[in-house]
Amino acid sequence: MNDLGLVACPPAPLKTERLVLRESEAGDRAAFIKLHASSEAHTYLGGPRPRDGLEREVPEVPGRRPGSLVVDLDGAMIGQVQLRRVTEHVCPSAVGKIDLGYLFLPRAWGFGYAAEACAAALDWLADVLPGEPVVLATQIANARSMRLAARLGFTEVERFRAWDAEQWLGLRAPVTPSS
Repeated sequence: MNDLGLVACPPAPLKTERLVLRESEAGDRAAFIKLHASSEAHTYLGGPRPRDGLEREVPEVPGRRPGSLVVDLDGAMIGQVQLRRVTEHVCPSAVGKIDLGYLFLPRAWGFGYAAEACAAALDWLADVLPGEPVVLATQIANARSMRLAARLGFTEVERFRAWDAEQWLGLRAPVTPSS
């Protein structure tokens, strides 16, 4: 059992028109460090982590846990999508639901990769855990993330203050299979 429920996440790579969502591999370590050390990628996430600390702390195969997917474009990691059950949160209405998180290298911004990858992960989740509500939290100031949340079908549940900024919590209504 993992933090999403009774299913592996996912049992095989997810493929979209341009991307592959897969488990991380040793070859992703450098991109993983670059992603988490990026001041641009972490503008709305409390700032980047120091590269030297990441070099020491990141394991040979980074990010390998249930619900964590590497977004691969032409054999190279460009980002990460995460689906994880919320066990605690500064916004209590998120607890118990599945949270969609994503982070992409700045060079991958503006091409629709985040929308494509997140939609694939959400479609997979709807197939394996039908009826499961999904939340997404972002800073109000993050216009790109706010647009993506709307495009993916998230609607505002509430706003709250955390990490010295106004935050937005969106809910994607549970998707159930049609008869």
